[in-house]
Amino acid sequence: MEITMKIEGMMCGHCEAAVKKALEAIPTVESAEVSHEKGTAVVKLSADTPFEVLKKAVEDKDYKVIG
Repeated sequence: MEITMKIEGMMCGHCEAAVKKALEAIPTVESAEVSHEKGTAVVKLSADTPFEVLKKAVEDKDYKVIG
């Protein structure tokens, strides 16, 4: 399963790395491809994961999930 998240507030590679690390810390996340230029994170999941869990991981790093 794949989910694309729209994220505001990422400005550079360090932002991408912080979001990637936060998402990949979730046990059901296989990988996360994060782009500050596009403002997205494409998340590959191994099992059903509530969107709120993914959103909280990103927002705990002070970025805003807009979709």
